[in-house]
Amino acid sequence: MLTHTGTNTIETERLILRRFKYTDDDAMLKYWIADEKIQSLYSEPVYTTKDEVKGLLDKYIGSYERNDYYRWAVIEKNSDECIGQIAYFLVDSKNHFAEIEYCIGADFQCRGYATEAARAVIDYGFRNINLHKVQICTKTINAASKRVIEKCGFTYEGTLRDYFYMNGTYVGRLYFSILRSEYKGEL
Repeated sequence: MLTHTGTNTIETERLILRRFKYTDDDAMLKYWIADEKIQSLYSEPVYTTKDEVKGLLDKYIGSYERNDYYRWAVIEKNSDECIGQIAYFLVDSKNHFAEIEYCIGADFQCRGYATEAARAVIDYGFRNINLHKVQICTKTINAASKRVIEKCGFTYEGTLRDYFYMNGTYVGRLYFSILRSEYKGEL
């Protein structure tokens, strides 16, 4: 049985993962949510105005009332700015698993931030929510995300071929998972 705790703050060496705030809107627009390339890699729409971002934040912040909702703003400690997001966007309470999604702004990529955030959220899922399985998927064209997934210890499960149609071409979807029994963290 899962123990739903809701989105609680997680601190890592260089990051704070916390609930979104309305004051995150400028950094979101500056670093990631208006970037078509970033948003397309995890199949999310582009938001280009403060009103659009406010609408999204209304959804995020309103959902924090639910104890089975898990979405964190990724805050870089050095700048205190929202450089991305990470979430358990799919939580299956019946089957005891959840699926992660994440994005980090282009200015902050290739620094290990996505891996650091993902490891923290995986640990949170096993330690606090009592998940049996954490799964993640990425597009076949997203080499950076595949590296994050490998660094986090996920096992490849399979590919859904030609899953996405992007810019006139088909792209596959790679699935990975890690089971509680495989998790190397301290439980």
